[in-house]
Amino acid sequence: MRLQDLLADIHALEETTLTFERKYGVRSETFYAAYISGEEPEDDSWVLDFSEWASVYQTWLSRQAEYRNEVQRVQQDKPGLMALIRVAA
Repeated sequence: MRLQDLLADIHALEETTLTFERKYGVRSETFYAAYISGEEPEDDSWVLDFSEWASVYQTWLSRQAEYRNEVQRVQQDKPGLMALIRVAA
C-alpha cells in the first residue's frame, strides 16, 4: 500500500474512533485495553458499537504499523523528509 493510501486510511479510521470517543467519553486506547482484557459493556445496546470500535481501532493500529514500516523502507533508499514527501505526494 502506498504512503498516501495508508495515510488516508489512518485519517478515516481516526474519524470513526473519534465518533466513539465522543459518544462514550473514553479514549480509544483506554477502551481497547479494557475490551481485550474481557470487559463487557454494561448496556446490551453498546455491544455492536464496542465490537465495531475494537475492530476499527485494531485496524488503525495495523495501518499505523504499516505506515511506519513503509516510511522506514522509503527512507532507507532516500533519507530525508523531502524525499519522503516526493514519494508520498
